[in-house]
Amino acid sequence: MSSKLGGLTFERLGHASVRIETDDGRVLYIDPWSDVLDDEPHDGDVVFSTHDDPDHYDPDGIDAVASPNATVVAYETIDTTALDRDVIELPYGESVTVGGIDVEAVPAYNAADGPHVDEDGAPFHAESEVVGLLLDIDGTTIYFTSDTDFLPEHEGIQADVFIPPIGGHFTMDRHEAAEFAVSVDPDLVLPVHYDTFEAIETDAEAFVDDLETREITVDLF
Repeated sequence: MSSKLGGLTFERLGHASVRIETDDGRVLYIDPWSDVLDDEPHDGDVVFSTHDDPDHYDPDGIDAVASPNATVVAYETIDTTALDRDVIELPYGESVTVGGIDVEAVPAYNAADGPHVDEDGAPFHAESEVVGLLLDIDGTTIYFTSDTDFLPEHEGIQADVFIPPIGGHFTMDRHEAAEFAVSVDPDLVLPVHYDTFEAIETDAEAFVDDLETREITVDLF
């Protein structure tokens, strides 16, 4: 199943893996994870990785989706030595342009005093370990938050397409994601990072209903 907005086609491949295709045939992938891929299309022109958790940075997943001449854009903390490909490092809080696409690294983490911490009280994703991506593709803005809570740093960010996690436990849950969506004020919300395994099971239809009462369109793509 796919979803379309602004000349772009979005497909959730499973978990938090997303494929985006432009009207002119450029193909982008975000955080491709081989565990949820059905095939090896080798059609990606640009592949993004937001952090080094294996469900977000997976060299096998990258090789499965990337074309021979693809460029990988990886958050600067990721060790990409396993890749035999061109890699552009994305520095924390900065922007790069690749293939005519502008991408900004947005803070993404679990608050130390919040609910998304391990049994020792440490955040599952500490500050500066993860980045979200704010993409501008032919004038359409896409915000892929990656694994995060809704943070003070996110106030004021707006985008046409909003791609948040909703599964909870390791990230924000559907309730927090709904509040985040209201702040971003997108034309379309495409939730990810839910129902892959028990810890992140959620009621996605309730998330849809919650936002539609606020006149925000959600697609379980």
